[in-house]
Amino acid sequence: MTDSKLTIGWIGAGKMGLPIARRLKVAGHAVQVLARTAQSNEKLKAAELDTKPSIAGVCQNADIVFSSISDDAALFDIVNAKGGIADSLSKKCIYVDMSTVSPEASAKVGERLQKAGIIYLRSPVSGSTIMAEAGTLTAIVSGPKAAFESLQSVFTTFSRKCFHVGEAEEARTMKLALNSMVAATSALLAEALAFGFKGGLELETMLNVINQSVVASPLIAYKTDMIVKNNYKPAATLSMLQKDVDLLLNTAAAQHVALPLNTLIHQIYRKAAVSGLAEQDFFVLVQDALKSST
Repeated sequence: MTDSKLTIGWIGAGKMGLPIARRLKVAGHAVQVLARTAQSNEKLKAAELDTKPSIAGVCQNADIVFSSISDDAALFDIVNAKGGIADSLSKKCIYVDMSTVSPEASAKVGERLQKAGIIYLRSPVSGSTIMAEAGTLTAIVSGPKAAFESLQSVFTTFSRKCFHVGEAEEARTMKLALNSMVAATSALLAEALAFGFKGGLELETMLNVINQSVVASPLIAYKTDMIVKNNYKPAATLSMLQKDVDLLLNTAAAQHVALPLNTLIHQIYRKAAVSGLAEQDFFVLVQDALKSST
């Protein structure tokens, strides 16, 4: 596939999807985005993106179709529904799903697409909405390697690093492994800051030290301002990370892998969600831990 200028279909223009779609347009590709409601149509028109009212419309004349959606059920819906991807996509086209979904659901979708003769790449991304806007995400890809290699310049439009990790569901497994560490970072930092605060340290002081220490991480640095200002407007909600840890534990159980730490972290997230924090940023665990320590 020559990818100097492509027609790209896009499904799922949310917090991560919209900035990536914008970057693809700026790179010179023709991007046509699904807009199922009048509200989403207005938002996408404001972003100067071409909109289509149906999946069939997004797939028409497309060289590649991307999706970035919420969960397993949404993936099944856009692929298997009448007029969905399996019905509408040309066999010459490559379908790339960037969502965080279970390996099991992805494998079922893979079987359906293989029967339809459609090339399927699994490509979840790691990074923040700011990184999506800057084009510095990390793309984790599995599926046919030749298809992956044919899209190198497309992936570099929105990612700084791009890894091909296998021919099947390996990218799904890798993303869940990464997100288990992301979820754990929030829980562990919350306890560390609550402990230090009780001992007389200021949050900003502790975070400055942490960000210059052996445990420094881009994730903690990115969340520092949010924590200091106690403003947990979500980049990724607590409920989203809870969903990911749930996917991880279900997948691990099916594979007979014990994950005791993740089981505990899931309980911490569930407790915070029940207390009304589900739709705030997942680092709101810090606020919850500070309240519990006073």
